[in-house]
Amino acid sequence: QVQLVESGGGLVQAGGSLRLSCAASGRTFASSPVGWFRQAPGKEREFVSGVSGITGNTYYADSVKGRFTVSRDNAKNTAYLQMNSLKPEDTAVYYCAVRRVPAWSRSRSEYDYWGQGTQVTVSS
Repeated sequence: QVQLVESGGGLVQAGGSLRLSCAASGRTFASSPVGWFRQAPGKEREFVSGVSGITGNTYYADSVKGRFTVSRDNAKNTAYLQMNSLKPEDTAVYYCAVRRVPAWSRSRSEYDYWGQGTQVTVSS
């Protein structure tokens, strides 16, 4: 089992920045892909960004490319999502998720463990 706890969300003005953290416990996640997803009211949960476990490759949705940066610190069992140049349309609950298997995926249905989510609100 893996427990995930997100933190770092909040209210920020458009153009501002936030850094989300995802702390994992229960088992090491060094070889596990970590995905960041978000869900806005009335919308489906969508892929935002992620980092593979084996290679450390990073992946981004087109909507956040160039503004968000994903990273991980395996020694701390923690993943991060640095969000810059935030826009009102980035407002959502952000979730981190981990797969049991090492293979990378951006499909939310293939993630096994989820955090409780952290609210990000960007005002215009």
